[in-house]
Amino acid sequence: MNAYQIEQLESLQSIRRQLETMSTATKDAIVGETADYLTFRREVAEFHSRHFAGVCTEKCYQSRLSACCSRDGIITFFADMVIHMLVSDSAEIDLMEQAVRHPEFDFKCIYLTQTGCLWKIKPVVCEFFLCDEAENKVFNTRPEALARWKDFEESKKRFTWPDRPVLFETLEKFFMDRGCDSPLMYLHKSPGLVSLRKKRDASQSSSPFIS
Repeated sequence: MNAYQIEQLESLQSIRRQLETMSTATKDAIVGETADYLTFRREVAEFHSRHFAGVCTEKCYQSRLSACCSRDGIITFFADMVIHMLVSDSAEIDLMEQAVRHPEFDFKCIYLTQTGCLWKIKPVVCEFFLCDEAENKVFNTRPEALARWKDFEESKKRFTWPDRPVLFETLEKFFMDRGCDSPLMYLHKSPGLVSLRKKRDASQSSSPFIS
Protein backbone atom coordinates (compact mmCIF):
# COMPACT_ATOMS: atom_id res chain seq x y z
CA MET A 1 0.00 0.00 0.00
CA ASN A 2 1.14 3.54 -0.63
CA ALA A 3 1.24 6.33 1.98
CA TYR A 4 -2.27 7.54 1.12
CA GLN A 5 -3.77 4.09 1.59
CA ILE A 6 -1.91 3.58 4.88
CA GLU A 7 -3.17 6.82 6.42
CA GLN A 8 -6.70 6.07 5.26
CA LEU A 9 -6.64 2.53 6.63
CA GLU A 10 -5.08 3.46 9.95
CA SER A 11 -7.64 6.22 10.47
CA LEU A 12 -10.53 3.89 9.65
CA GLN A 13 -9.23 1.26 12.03
CA SER A 14 -8.61 3.67 14.90
CA ILE A 15 -12.16 5.02 14.66
CA ARG A 16 -13.58 1.52 14.41
CA ARG A 17 -11.77 0.40 17.56
CA GLN A 18 -13.11 3.34 19.51
CA LEU A 19 -16.69 2.88 18.31
CA GLU A 20 -16.62 -0.84 19.11
CA THR A 21 -15.60 -0.22 22.72
CA MET A 22 -17.74 2.87 23.26
CA SER A 23 -20.77 2.86 25.53
CA THR A 24 -24.17 3.05 23.88
CA ALA A 25 -24.86 6.33 25.66
CA THR A 26 -21.68 7.92 24.34
CA LYS A 27 -22.30 6.70 20.81
CA ASP A 28 -25.89 7.95 20.92
CA ALA A 29 -24.60 11.34 22.08
CA ILE A 30 -22.25 11.56 19.10
CA VAL A 31 -25.04 10.59 16.72
CA GLY A 32 -27.18 13.33 18.24
CA GLU A 33 -24.42 15.89 17.67
CA THR A 34 -24.33 14.97 13.96
CA ALA A 35 -28.10 15.21 13.38
CA ASP A 36 -28.10 18.73 11.91
CA TYR A 37 -25.16 17.90 9.68
CA LEU A 38 -26.85 14.75 8.34
CA THR A 39 -29.98 16.77 7.56
CA PHE A 40 -27.81 19.29 5.73
CA ARG A 41 -26.07 16.55 3.74
CA ARG A 42 -29.41 14.99 2.73
CA GLU A 43 -30.49 18.34 1.34
CA VAL A 44 -27.24 18.69 -0.62
CA ALA A 45 -27.54 15.12 -1.94
CA GLU A 46 -31.09 15.80 -3.14
CA PHE A 47 -29.85 18.95 -4.88
CA HIS A 48 -27.11 16.98 -6.64
CA SER A 49 -29.56 14.31 -7.72
CA ARG A 50 -31.99 16.84 -9.10
CA HIS A 51 -29.53 19.07 -10.96
CA PHE A 52 -26.27 17.19 -11.59
CA ALA A 53 -26.85 13.43 -11.68
CA GLY A 54 -27.06 13.14 -15.48
CA VAL A 55 -24.33 15.68 -16.15
CA CYS A 56 -21.78 14.15 -13.78
CA THR A 57 -22.47 10.53 -14.75
CA GLU A 58 -21.79 11.26 -18.39
CA LYS A 59 -18.85 13.58 -17.82
CA CYS A 60 -16.98 11.66 -15.11
CA TYR A 61 -17.89 8.04 -14.57
CA GLN A 62 -18.50 6.98 -18.15
CA SER A 63 -15.60 8.90 -19.69
CA ARG A 64 -12.94 8.21 -17.01
CA LEU A 65 -12.09 11.91 -17.15
CA SER A 66 -13.09 12.70 -13.56
CA ALA A 67 -10.74 14.99 -11.69
CA CYS A 68 -12.59 14.60 -8.41
CA CYS A 69 -12.61 10.79 -8.36
CA SER A 70 -9.06 10.18 -9.59
CA ARG A 71 -6.95 7.63 -7.76
CA ASP A 72 -5.59 8.85 -4.42
CA GLY A 73 -7.05 12.23 -5.26
CA ILE A 74 -9.73 12.79 -2.63
CA ILE A 75 -9.27 14.63 0.64
CA THR A 76 -10.97 12.99 3.59
CA PHE A 77 -11.37 14.65 6.95
CA PHE A 78 -11.23 12.53 10.09
CA ALA A 79 -14.79 13.65 10.82
CA ASP A 80 -15.89 12.38 7.38
CA MET A 81 -14.80 8.90 8.45
CA VAL A 82 -16.44 9.14 11.87
CA ILE A 83 -19.77 10.18 10.39
CA HIS A 84 -19.65 7.49 7.71
CA MET A 85 -18.95 4.80 10.28
CA LEU A 86 -21.73 5.98 12.58
CA VAL A 87 -24.26 5.29 9.82
CA SER A 88 -22.65 2.05 8.57
CA ASP A 89 -22.85 -1.52 9.76
CA SER A 90 -19.86 -3.83 10.29
CA ALA A 91 -20.09 -5.39 6.82
CA GLU A 92 -20.07 -1.98 5.15
CA ILE A 93 -17.03 -0.94 7.14
CA ASP A 94 -15.32 -4.19 6.14
CA LEU A 95 -15.89 -3.24 2.49
CA MET A 96 -14.28 0.15 3.08
CA GLU A 97 -11.19 -1.42 4.59
CA GLN A 98 -10.99 -3.97 1.78
CA ALA A 99 -11.23 -1.21 -0.83
CA VAL A 100 -8.39 0.71 0.79
CA ARG A 101 -6.16 -2.37 0.79
CA HIS A 102 -7.11 -3.57 -2.69
CA PRO A 103 -8.63 -0.86 -4.93
CA GLU A 104 -10.69 -2.17 -7.84
CA PHE A 105 -9.49 0.47 -10.32
CA ASP A 106 -6.11 1.91 -11.15
CA PHE A 107 -7.58 5.10 -12.58
CA LYS A 108 -10.23 5.97 -9.96
CA CYS A 109 -10.56 6.79 -6.28
CA ILE A 110 -9.79 3.81 -4.06
CA TYR A 111 -13.31 3.99 -2.61
CA LEU A 112 -14.98 3.64 -6.01
CA THR A 113 -16.05 0.09 -6.90
CA GLN A 114 -18.03 -1.61 -9.65
CA THR A 115 -21.18 -0.86 -7.67
CA GLY A 116 -20.34 2.78 -7.05
CA CYS A 117 -18.89 4.88 -4.24
CA LEU A 118 -18.62 3.10 -0.87
CA TRP A 119 -19.16 6.23 1.19
CA LYS A 120 -22.68 6.44 2.61
CA ILE A 121 -22.01 10.10 3.45
CA LYS A 122 -19.39 11.23 0.95
CA PRO A 123 -16.42 13.27 2.14
CA VAL A 124 -17.48 16.89 2.23
CA VAL A 125 -14.76 17.88 -0.25
CA CYS A 126 -16.16 15.39 -2.76
CA GLU A 127 -19.74 16.51 -2.25
CA PHE A 128 -18.85 20.15 -2.83
CA PHE A 129 -16.63 19.69 -5.87
CA LEU A 130 -18.22 20.74 -9.14
CA CYS A 131 -16.10 21.04 -12.26
CA ASP A 132 -16.39 24.17 -14.40
CA GLU A 133 -18.17 22.32 -17.18
CA ALA A 134 -20.85 20.95 -14.87
CA GLU A 135 -21.34 24.32 -13.18
CA ASN A 136 -21.70 26.12 -16.51
CA LYS A 137 -24.10 23.56 -17.91
CA VAL A 138 -26.44 23.78 -14.93
CA PHE A 139 -26.03 27.21 -13.41
CA ASN A 140 -26.04 29.21 -16.67
CA THR A 141 -29.62 28.13 -17.30
CA ARG A 142 -30.83 27.79 -13.70
CA PRO A 143 -29.94 30.89 -11.68
CA GLU A 144 -32.12 29.69 -8.80
CA ALA A 145 -29.94 26.58 -8.55
CA LEU A 146 -26.79 28.73 -8.36
CA ALA A 147 -28.29 30.78 -5.54
CA ARG A 148 -29.20 27.62 -3.65
CA TRP A 149 -25.69 26.20 -4.14
CA LYS A 150 -24.13 29.35 -2.71
CA ASP A 151 -26.39 28.97 0.31
CA PHE A 152 -25.15 25.41 0.74
CA GLU A 153 -21.51 26.54 0.55
CA GLU A 154 -22.12 29.04 3.33
CA SER A 155 -23.97 26.48 5.43
CA LYS A 156 -21.07 24.04 5.06
CA LYS A 157 -18.86 26.43 7.03
CA ARG A 158 -21.08 25.98 10.10
CA PHE A 159 -19.78 22.42 10.35
CA THR A 160 -16.27 22.57 8.91
CA TRP A 161 -14.76 26.07 9.15
CA PRO A 162 -13.32 26.72 12.63
CA ASP A 163 -13.79 30.45 12.95
CA ARG A 164 -16.24 29.21 15.61
CA PRO A 165 -16.49 25.83 17.37
CA VAL A 166 -17.72 23.42 14.67
CA LEU A 167 -18.73 19.77 14.42
CA PHE A 168 -15.62 18.59 12.54
CA GLU A 169 -13.38 20.10 15.20
CA THR A 170 -15.47 18.68 18.06
CA LEU A 171 -15.32 15.17 16.60
CA GLU A 172 -11.54 15.36 16.18
CA LYS A 173 -11.10 16.61 19.74
CA PHE A 174 -13.32 13.89 21.16
CA PHE A 175 -11.31 11.11 19.52
CA MET A 176 -7.99 12.79 20.32
CA ASP A 177 -8.99 12.82 23.99
CA ARG A 178 -9.52 9.05 23.72
CA GLY A 179 -6.00 8.49 22.36
CA CYS A 180 -6.60 8.62 18.59
CA ASP A 181 -4.15 10.39 16.31
CA SER A 182 -4.47 10.78 12.56
CA PRO A 183 -2.97 12.98 9.84
CA LEU A 184 -6.59 13.45 8.71
CA MET A 185 -7.34 15.58 11.78
CA TYR A 186 -6.91 18.70 9.68
CA LEU A 187 -8.69 21.05 12.06
CA HIS A 188 -5.98 20.30 14.61
CA LYS A 189 -3.05 19.66 12.26
CA SER A 190 -3.42 21.91 9.20
CA PRO A 191 -1.40 25.10 9.85
CA GLY A 192 -4.03 27.28 8.19
CA LEU A 193 -6.94 25.86 10.15
CA VAL A 194 -4.99 25.83 13.40
CA SER A 195 -4.16 29.49 12.88
CA LEU A 196 -7.82 30.26 12.25
CA ARG A 197 -8.82 28.47 15.43
CA LYS A 198 -6.29 30.42 17.46
CA LYS A 199 -7.59 33.73 16.15
CA ARG A 200 -11.19 33.18 17.10
CA ASP A 201 -12.44 34.65 20.32
CA ALA A 202 -14.45 31.65 21.48
CA SER A 203 -12.66 29.62 24.13
CA GLN A 204 -11.99 25.94 23.51
CA SER A 205 -14.76 24.00 25.22
CA SER A 206 -14.55 20.47 26.58
CA SER A 207 -16.14 17.56 24.74
CA PRO A 208 -19.96 17.65 25.04
CA PHE A 209 -20.21 13.86 24.75
CA ILE A 210 -21.03 11.55 27.63
CA SER A 211 -17.98 9.63 28.87
